[in-house]
Amino acid sequence: MIELLKATSGKLYMQATVAGQTRISSRKPTGFVSAAMLICMLVVWKQPAHALESGKPAPEFTLPATHNNPGGGASSNIQLSDYKGKIVYLDFWASWCRPCKQSFPWMNALQSKYGAQGFQVVAVNVDAEKDDALQFLKATPGNFTVAYDPKGKVAQQYEVKGMPTSILIGRDGKVLSQHAGFFEASKQKIEQAIAASVAEKQ
Repeated sequence: MIELLKATSGKLYMQATVAGQTRISSRKPTGFVSAAMLICMLVVWKQPAHALESGKPAPEFTLPATHNNPGGGASSNIQLSDYKGKIVYLDFWASWCRPCKQSFPWMNALQSKYGAQGFQVVAVNVDAEKDDALQFLKATPGNFTVAYDPKGKVAQQYEVKGMPTSILIGRDGKVLSQHAGFFEASKQKIEQAIAASVAEKQ
């Protein structure tokens, strides 16, 4: 399913929900998008997004963030290096991403279950307007760190192709694995990887 989103910063954002992932693209608005273009975009979007190599350092970033506060509250800057020594589940999401509404309760459960063992969810929002993210969080709270990337610079660093996209990062700051989309069938596999990672000796 493809939806045209509101124009933001001179661009028209398009999304397609395909098999558990909302794929996104953007272009200058021209008043219409041809059917041929949408078909081409779907063909591209169906390709798996493998942006990072396992074993390589995850790109560093600095973003404003709130912590365990669904209402937004006061924010402070975070860096990925702040979490060195922890297992990080870095999740890119957006308010208009339908699978993200399903992934948030699951990430809350992961944070509650593994947080004491050195596990941290960091959910990076890519909405251009923070208010859109806050409205989402009021309805679907996140009991973990939520960071804001309104210009999409960090999402670009990680070559994110769709929402949600998640990266599991080891205690040494290196990429362990990455996942595109949110699927019921993949939840067990991801949690097994998290459980194995937190169980390893530091």
